Parts: sequence; C-alpha cells; structure tokens
Amino acid sequence: MQGFGYGLTVLAVLFLLLVFYLLVQGTPWEGHLMEWLNIVVRLMHVTFGIAWIGASFYFVFLENTLNRTENVREELAGNLWAVHGGGFYYLEKYKLAPPQIPKALHWFKYEAYFTWLTGFSLLCVVYYFNAGSMLIDPQVLAISPLAGVAIGIGSFVVAWVLYHVLCRTPLVKNGLVMAVLGFLICTAFAWFYCQVFSARAAYLHFGAMLGTLMVGNVFFIIIPAQKAMVKAATEGQPLNPELGKHAGLRSLHNNYFTLPVLFVMISNHFPSTFGHSYPWAVLAAIALGTAGIKHWLNLREKHQATGLVFPLAAGLLLAVAFVTAPKTETGAGPACTPNVGVAQVQGIVQLRCVRCHSAQPTDEVFTTAPNGVMFDTPQDIARLKDKIMQRVVVTKTMPQNNKTHMTQEERNLLRCWIEQGAKVE
Repeated sequence: MQGFGYGLTVLAVLFLLLVFYLLVQGTPWEGHLMEWLNIVVRLMHVTFGIAWIGASFYFVFLENTLNRTENVREELAGNLWAVHGGGFYYLEKYKLAPPQIPKALHWFKYEAYFTWLTGFSLLCVVYYFNAGSMLIDPQVLAISPLAGVAIGIGSFVVAWVLYHVLCRTPLVKNGLVMAVLGFLICTAFAWFYCQVFSARAAYLHFGAMLGTLMVGNVFFIIIPAQKAMVKAATEGQPLNPELGKHAGLRSLHNNYFTLPVLFVMISNHFPSTFGHSYPWAVLAAIALGTAGIKHWLNLREKHQATGLVFPLAAGLLLAVAFVTAPKTETGAGPACTPNVGVAQVQGIVQLRCVRCHSAQPTDEVFTTAPNGVMFDTPQDIARLKDKIMQRVVVTKTMPQNNKTHMTQEERNLLRCWIEQGAKVE
C-alpha cells in the first residue's frame, strides 16, 4: 500500500506539472519552467538510477563471489564475509527460502520503478514537450511532433514484447545465442531511431528502450517471482525453483544493460558520437563494448578466465574513438578565401546562433544560454572556437537540428576563420 501511495503521489505531481505547463505555454514562464523541470527531474533520475544500478551491481557481485563450498550449511546456496565502512558483515543466501519468512523483509523494487518514472518524465520534459525542436529533425524525417512521440512510446512497447517473447523460448538457456540475437535486435532499434529522430533524440530513445526492458524485467518477472516464493514459503507450500532461476537470469540481463544505458545518459555531451555520419553504428559499437567490459568484470568476480574479453571490448571502444575522429588536415574542405574577417563570422553567428547562445536569448525553448555558451562579442566567439569547430563544422550538430538553417557555405567560412587563427582584430 505504501508503494501504491508513492506511485499515486508521483502521478499526481506529474499531472499538476502538465496542467501548469499548459497554463504557461506561450508565456515567458514556459522556458523558465522547462529549465527547472529539467534540473529537478534530472537530479531525481540520476539519484534513483544510482540506487538501482548500485543494487544491480552489488547483487550480481554477491552472486559471483559467494562461498558455495567451504563450511556451507545444507540449506544455503552460499555465504560471504565483507568489511565496509568500519564494520564487518556476514551474508547468507538460501537455496530456496528460510524456514520462516521474517516480517522485516526488504524489497528492492522502488529504485527501478522511480528510475523509469523519472527517466520517462525527463524524456517528456526535454524531447516530447519540445518535440518540434528537440525530437524531430526534418532533414532526417519530416513527421509531426505527435507522430514522433507516438513512435517513441510505441517503440518501447514493441521492444519489450520482442524481448519477452525471445526470453520465453528455449534460446534463453543459451547465453551466447541470446547475446548475439539481443545485440542484433538492439542494433536494429538503434538504426530505426536514427532514421526517425534527430541523432541526439535517437540515442536517448535507445537508452530509454533498454531502461524499459530493465524495469519490465523487474515489474513483470522478478518481483512477481519473489512474491510467489514468499507466499509459498509463508504458507508452507513447495517452492518452484524455476521461478528464482528465471528471475535471476532476467536480473543478469539487466546487469549487462547498465553500462550501455549509462553511456546514453551522458552521450549528449559528446557530439563526436551522435554527430557521426553513421550514428547508429557508433551507438551499437559502444553498447557492445561497454557490455563487454561488464562481462569481463563479472568473469573476474567469479574468478574465471577472462581470455580476450577485455582486450576485445577495449579495442572496440578505441576503434570507435579512432573512426569518429575528424580529419586532421587543415584545408580539408573547400579552398578558403584569404583573411576571413571576424565581422563576417560575427554576422553568421548573429544570424544562426545567438537566438539561443546569448545573454538574452530570443528562442522560444531556451530562455537561458545552453551550458552557459554565449556569442555576444567577437572575443566570446574566438574564445569558444574549439567548440564551434567541433559542433558546427565537424559534427554539424549545431544549431540544434539546424533549426536556424545554417548553410554549408557558412560552416566553411567559420572553418576558414578558425584555421586562419581566429583573429578578432
């Protein structure tokens, strides 16, 4: 009942925020509200996410490192001594259940639920409430904001159904086959998102899709299995060991999803990934590499041979860094006009950039300069020339979805000015 009350409270707060947003839409309060919603919901999402992923890492670590042979009682699957924070701890895992279920039994589920709820709320705040600016890129696919939102949410449902059906087949017992099929399906979703949404939004939807699989595992599989086991133990009925095995397998799947999801959470800060010509391939490769690193850690915790797992995973991530690197030759683009002046550059920046990146933005979405980046003076432009080169010239990820229609000729002119020393005299 307490958890149900928490859920109703969250839904009520979200409903009130939606009503307030509709009331202030089109007023100066809209941008201010969106910025603070972004801050608050993002902080909540990160906090709950740390709790959930920390619990996932900890329990997989326990499973991997349990003492299963030395002085272990018959009813136990294993035990572990640990020291932390100045104290000693002794943990025991039962094969099925203790003779009597204690009244004080902690359930690890709310971390997962609130991580997903706050994550979906953040997706709404950043991308769905501003779908025309943040979600849809007409150069990728010209669709309505409503269609984009429907596709995004619908894709999560489709992904869960595909994954759940696959897990109900005999293939789930073959870890290697499941890993290959899972990677191919995830790659297909990465490709699909990049054909529909802006690259940044595509990455975030990929992470949200994986997060949906994870919370689906908790809500539909792991918690029901645990409830059934507790009920059977409380009533003195025989326990079905397959429930625990299947729930443990889904928990292990979640463990491998964590690092790809964490990468997606920070990916928007690194345009060399989502700004590449093949962003879906970069995303798939990084997801595979980070999952490989997690596999290496799991093998180490089990004291099993790791073989080439770490070199291959690390090599894949380094290969991505190499492939996404910009051309190092100066003058790689069209020939430059000699002595490009700062007045020309400032004219382009004033026309295409300062509606967001200035002390007093005029953009309807960004009422404060994103990340504090401002181009109000020639000195500001010269000081941030490296960012301009990376975001505007190399990856072409700014302006956002090319909202202000910057031309390739203008990008070339900015490149020439920077290559000629970014002089402001």
